[in-house]
Amino acid sequence: MIYLDTNALLWIAGAPDPALPSAIEAVNAAEALHVSPMVELEVEYLYEIGRIRRDAAAVMSPSCRRHSLARLRPSLFSRGAGRARDFDRLITAQAAIGDDTLLTRDATIRAHYPRALW
Repeated sequence: MIYLDTNALLWIAGAPDPALPSAIEAVNAAEALHVSPMVELEVEYLYEIGRIRRDAAAVMSPSCRRHSLARLRPSLFSRGAGRARDFDRLITAQAAIGDDTLLTRDATIRAHYPRALW
């Protein structure tokens, strides 16, 4: 099992540099590649601040199909939530990692996280 850091996910989602044979070999030999919700969140941040051109959904979807990429949790980070929602995203991601219930009156969280209740 291999976990991908944000830069590794973006590398895989782009055109992997053939000058990195050990990384390419590891990706090709891996039974599964895993992506933390925090990596997905960082990709979304990079998109929001203009550092990359594709949002997290656009990076994850083709990468998942091409490389048997396993998300540790379904995406919880929808675009449009905005900067004010950063803490909510982190709190929700923490609950989601353990598939735990999150008690919140926040309607946006309840709409996107099935284990949220009020």
